Amino acid sequence: MPFQEINGGDVYYEILGDAGPLIVVTPGGRYSTDIPGVRPLAAALVAGGHRVLLWDRPNCGRSEVQFTGQSESHMRADTLHGLLTALDTGPVILAGGSGGARDTVLTQIRYPETATELVLWNIVGGNYGLLALASHYIIPNLTAVRMKGIEGLLELPEWQERIEQNPRNKDRLLAVGRDEFIRVMLRWLDAYVPKPGQTIPGITDDMFAGLVAPTLLVRGGKDDIDHPKRISLEMSCLIENSTLIEPPWPEDAWERGFEAGARGDGHPFDVWPMVAPAILDFVRR
Repeated sequence: MPFQEINGGDVYYEILGDAGPLIVVTPGGRYSTDIPGVRPLAAALVAGGHRVLLWDRPNCGRSEVQFTGQSESHMRADTLHGLLTALDTGPVILAGGSGGARDTVLTQIRYPETATELVLWNIVGGNYGLLALASHYIIPNLTAVRMKGIEGLLELPEWQERIEQNPRNKDRLLAVGRDEFIRVMLRWLDAYVPKPGQTIPGITDDMFAGLVAPTLLVRGGKDDIDHPKRISLEMSCLIENSTLIEPPWPEDAWERGFEAGARGDGHPFDVWPMVAPAILDFVRR
């Protein structure tokens, strides 16, 4: 399997397709490239004449865990830039959904030479969205380490999965140490504290001023409290060279996918391949 060492940790990646401009697809959450919806989306983009780079971000899938940066998305933005530099790809097309949208736009803000176009969907924001992220990705980790030391992480399912997919992650987790891990989690937590002038987590609105790459934004569903409709509308105001489109999936796709995930017969990302035609049309134009 292809790995590249970036900023002190091995990052898993793969490139699909043989020719055409390169599109980087970044999923959300702490999900790997194998989460439902991602590979079918990549296959559709390859069929449309592109190469596609899929990667397991730090703390996802087969990649090694890392705990650096102002926020987890800052760390991943630095990692993606380092990966593309190491692979000598030149400018690419960056596409991402949910947390991957945040990682994507932050990569371009920090490294404006990275992409020729951006595509973003399922953009997280709003009080519920931010607090839900904090309660899912930060608070359980802090609680475990405060109660049982750094060894407490080994009892949490998400880190057990990281160790199962990459056994080196056990030693990497333990090596962080209790005090340093708590410092990092408290710093990462700040990104999820709702603040005036911060439409999406960890990125102040003024940071969008220098983002000039053409950007396609998929409007959020009207009842999606994780990725509110208004956040995508606000993003269209913040990104000057942006195009906002209606979602290609049903208005309630996220809610129904969330319910399917709870039943064990689906996932919210199942509909993501439906955005492929819009991506292909956007980059073609």
